[in-house]
Amino acid sequence: MVTLSGASPEAAASRWSMRHVQFSRLIRSPASSRWRRGLLAAGLGLACALELAAQGTPIFVEPAGAGLDFVHYNGMSGRMYFAEMAGPGGALADVDGDGDLDLFLVQGSPLGDDRPLSPPRHQPPYADRLYLNRLEAAPGGGRRPRFRDVTASALPHNPGYGMGVAAGDYDNDGRVDFYVTRFGENRLLRNLGPGDDGAVRFEDAIDRAGARDRRWSVAAVFVDYDRDGWLDLFVVNYVQYQLATHKPCRNAAGAEDYCGPHAYPPAGDRLYRNLGPGADGTVRFEDVTEQSGLGAPAPGLGAVAVDVDGDGWLDLYVANDGAPNQLWRNQGRGAGGRVTFADEALFAGCAVDAEGQPQASMGIAVGDVERDGDLDLFLTHLTRETNTLYLNDGRGLFRDASLTSGLGTPSWPFTGFGTAFLDYDNDGWLDLLAVNGAVTVIEEQAKAGERLPLRQRNQLFHNRGDGSFVEVTEQAGSAFQRSEVSRGVAVGDVDDDGDADVVLLNNDGPARLLLNRLGQERSWIGLRLLGARVRRDQLGARVTIYPQGGGPPLVYRVATDGSYASASDPRVLAGLGDATAVRWVDVVWPDGRRERFSGLAAGRYHVLRQGGGTALP
Repeated sequence: MVTLSGASPEAAASRWSMRHVQFSRLIRSPASSRWRRGLLAAGLGLACALELAAQGTPIFVEPAGAGLDFVHYNGMSGRMYFAEMAGPGGALADVDGDGDLDLFLVQGSPLGDDRPLSPPRHQPPYADRLYLNRLEAAPGGGRRPRFRDVTASALPHNPGYGMGVAAGDYDNDGRVDFYVTRFGENRLLRNLGPGDDGAVRFEDAIDRAGARDRRWSVAAVFVDYDRDGWLDLFVVNYVQYQLATHKPCRNAAGAEDYCGPHAYPPAGDRLYRNLGPGADGTVRFEDVTEQSGLGAPAPGLGAVAVDVDGDGWLDLYVANDGAPNQLWRNQGRGAGGRVTFADEALFAGCAVDAEGQPQASMGIAVGDVERDGDLDLFLTHLTRETNTLYLNDGRGLFRDASLTSGLGTPSWPFTGFGTAFLDYDNDGWLDLLAVNGAVTVIEEQAKAGERLPLRQRNQLFHNRGDGSFVEVTEQAGSAFQRSEVSRGVAVGDVDDDGDADVVLLNNDGPARLLLNRLGQERSWIGLRLLGARVRRDQLGARVTIYPQGGGPPLVYRVATDGSYASASDPRVLAGLGDATAVRWVDVVWPDGRRERFSGLAAGRYHVLRQGGGTALP
């Protein structure tokens, strides 16, 4: 959310012209022949999308009557408080254990004693919301989601200004818990399961479990970084901003505007190690930030836990706003059994862009976009910076492929936040979703009297299968034609029909459920990976799927992290394209053990338990 590092519009235009020259040279070079062939030939998935558009059927639809009535409140009063335009996020997770995805949404609240802008969008109480999903039969076949707000009975009331949420079973009781980041003190919501009345309930366990953080936290990740079978917690903090120290910032024309991160010192991230249950059975955390080597402060907004070099230890990648990103490479166990990290982002090629410039990084997507067996990184950035695709060479070394992939140029006018790789058409190649919303006032919208003049439209890109992408936003659906202030996005199969659906979170606007109407027409397989003795999603596991008939394998990770301030479905959902069956599936579990699973039918979800497959060396 930094405004181009203080660059003038003239300097920005010069920089953009230079990029166009580089781009022109690139597409004329012999090395670009593979890229140009892909650009000239649209893939089958794109053809399907265009055919649907011609028939008047969009890729995503916003269903009526789903029961999702959430509208975010950012508490703005006209004072341009820095925090009010940064949220919200949300989580898709199976809260009640019935097999379908429920929805946790983060809410804001009034900021300070200032009166909210008129007319007010909300009346108290201001609270995070929990919606349980009940899939019901849909006319014409299949099932459709129906959400019911159970906030009053399920969540303890603890007002505060919410930002984001992480999802994971930190106490190994088989029930997903939430860590809620805030502008203020964070919350740890422990899932107690159903009570005597059968209704699910949570308690705020932050006092007993620890992991307190009173700074401005945005992202958080549950990760078993030390491979001891308990989920640890990594919390990403932004800047040292408080209402009491609020300072007015101004744009180039001298008008008051939102500040950027350089107006305040960075807050510094925190790593909390899970100690497991104590003598009283309570699971507690300890702060191991300094001793693990993670003490370097930076204005962080996003984070993922991903094994970038395939050594079996989960690394931490942090998206920083206007500062070099950090790749905290896991060094494994050292002397005394302690696990430490070292920032190797500059050496690895994923700290700054191809021009050596730090960018305003917000959201992160992770996936094998080339189907070459390693996990790549995509980051969303500020208007006039372009988003960035870092391709992994398999050893944890990256190159900036933003221009050659076709993802850089279309992002130039937008400020990206939430993002995700998802195979929306199940053709076997990961497509890309990026949601947008400005962070500084758009003058035309302000002159038109817009309440929050930061509105932009969102974008959807189709993977051609040759290392390049093409934008298909026009075919994506009506929700992609609106201009809103989008922030978080969570992805998962909400209606359990075998394709990726989306929940979109807007600042000072409604949450939107977008159901996929294309992917279920192709072959697919779904996998949920659980532990040997506990029914906990094995976050950090790596899955390699071998389709019947050959072709490159599909590599996925079991994760809820990524996007922006949000948590997604931990199940692996893989499109198989023209393959109608799977030969086998290889799994690298978080503790480093490897197994192979066979006999898995396509077109359905499977539960894989550690120890239930054939051990591999």
